[in-house]
Amino acid sequence: MRLDDDARSLVTAQGLGFVATVRPDGTPSLSPKGTTEVWDDDHLVFLDLHSPGTVANLVANPAVEINVVDPVRRKGYRFRGVGEVHTEGELYDRIVRRFQRSRGTDPARVKSAVVVRVLETERLVSPAYEDGTSETEIAAKWRARLTAEEA
Repeated sequence: MRLDDDARSLVTAQGLGFVATVRPDGTPSLSPKGTTEVWDDDHLVFLDLHSPGTVANLVANPAVEINVVDPVRRKGYRFRGVGEVHTEGELYDRIVRRFQRSRGTDPARVKSAVVVRVLETERLVSPAYEDGTSETEIAAKWRARLTAEEA
């Protein structure tokens, strides 16, 4: 499934994905990944810096969903796919080098890299838009709320 320009832009701007995997007992596991990026037209990638549960779940069952949402605009995407854990090899090395160049990530911290082949993309839009409220109004409200909480 080819990632469109809007989805790519959102993932690039946010850099934080909430990754859902399936535990061995069948229950869901959700974990934020601050290294979520677009790898290519059909794949997302994130690093395992300290994600033993996520990685173990993916090794046992590669089904994965990643949600990336702009908390100010209250819009985002749900990416359903198949995750593949890499701990060595040419692809692993390329991913680690890219993160080292773009983010300054110390390669010694990287335990593995997870590449997710996106099979389905679905837009997420907050119900706050249902009453006709504009994106500008919603963004102003949430920007003020987030700024107030930071103070």
